[in-house]
Amino acid sequence: MKSKTSRKSTFFVILALILALTYLAFFGIENYYGDIRQVYVKGANDIRWGIDISGGVEAVFAPDIEDVEITDTDMDSAKAVIETRLVNNNITDYEVYADSRNHQIIVRFPWKAGESEFDAQSAIQELGETAMLTFCGGTDNTNIILQGSADIKSAYAGVHPEDTTKPIVALELTDVGAAKFATATQTYYEQTISIWMDDVMLSSPTVNTVITNGQAYIDGMESAEAALDLANKINAGALPFALTVDESKLQIISPSLGSDALNVMLVAGAIAFGIVCLIMIVRYRVNGVVAAIALLGQLAGSIACISGFFPGASSFTLTIPGIAGIILSIGVGVDCNVIAAERIRDEFKRGKTIDNAISSGYKNSLSAIIDGNVTIVIVSIVLMGAFGSPDSFWGTIFSPLMSLFGSSITGSIYSFGYTLLIGVIFNLVMGVLASKAMIKSISQLKFMRNPALYGGKKNG
Repeated sequence: MKSKTSRKSTFFVILALILALTYLAFFGIENYYGDIRQVYVKGANDIRWGIDISGGVEAVFAPDIEDVEITDTDMDSAKAVIETRLVNNNITDYEVYADSRNHQIIVRFPWKAGESEFDAQSAIQELGETAMLTFCGGTDNTNIILQGSADIKSAYAGVHPEDTTKPIVALELTDVGAAKFATATQTYYEQTISIWMDDVMLSSPTVNTVITNGQAYIDGMESAEAALDLANKINAGALPFALTVDESKLQIISPSLGSDALNVMLVAGAIAFGIVCLIMIVRYRVNGVVAAIALLGQLAGSIACISGFFPGASSFTLTIPGIAGIILSIGVGVDCNVIAAERIRDEFKRGKTIDNAISSGYKNSLSAIIDGNVTIVIVSIVLMGAFGSPDSFWGTIFSPLMSLFGSSITGSIYSFGYTLLIGVIFNLVMGVLASKAMIKSISQLKFMRNPALYGGKKNG
């Protein structure tokens, strides 16, 4: 009896959890101390919208001195450090262009979440000054060994001297840096010397030999592209100049859809979501009610992943294609629930009881649901790898292939792949696991023991 009572309560427990997640995902938890806003749990208001939705800033970075010879490699390295700053600030919708002829870096990125002042000069400060590169003993950045251009002359991508199939990053140190590094490699022999840009660790190689000639290399690179990327970042931190913003060229970028587009999209999305849920309920009765609850959980889970709701999960820049990814994943979720509901109906036609029809219906629909969702997951991963940050896990994997097609655009298409991926993942959690548990639970209630409520024929 205790087991059956526990099973009956499953529906209400899952419903309460989904409603709680929905509230927190959309509204978060915050408090105000005077004019200071303290955020405890991030909600939808903390989402950073893409340039196409909220507009943003265009800035031009340039070297702060003119009497230094600046090469194309220097400009590529400067571009790399700005991209690193953008990604580290969870800005995934951006455009960065290097104009080597005029020694300029053009950067476009969206406003912060909740921006009201629209001050371009203040917004550009988010990227900070030129990053400082440091080599530190151990795996933290407290014991500094080498730092900046005073110690590090240059870095370049190459191949291992003993195995030309292994990419490396070769380092050339200054005279002062070479002396410091000789002492450090002796001290940290067979230990780790980590490489940092600001507070972000770029690499943590193990010292295999004492280096006294000012020449060193970092091995363990996953690909030649990864080696080139790390070399650019090292060079960026060792640039003989700082990057400054030409304030006369600061521009405010207007959203491509107009200032009211976001509100229109949200209202239209809410209405469409409500209509879809209503149709599901009318068509599939109890199955439709459960499907609507599962879809709400899927939507809330997607919003939570974008806003940075979950501990350890960074916030994400949401663009119009990203919204399209959410909508498409909701459509996949509807399809998942429709397949399960139709299979349950088929089982009733075979004369099965409520419990057997529900169990068999979900069992027979699982392969079709998994096939469709896995296909979309693969597509999402390819999009994230092809159009995402080169530093990301999937970007590293797909960089050899995508390098054949030139540079990719981080932002809009990456946003689509990301939201589609997390939407499908939550669809599997909500549309398969949670839906099945809720229907099995609610079907145990005495007043719900009527096959007609699940697609069968009415009792009696």
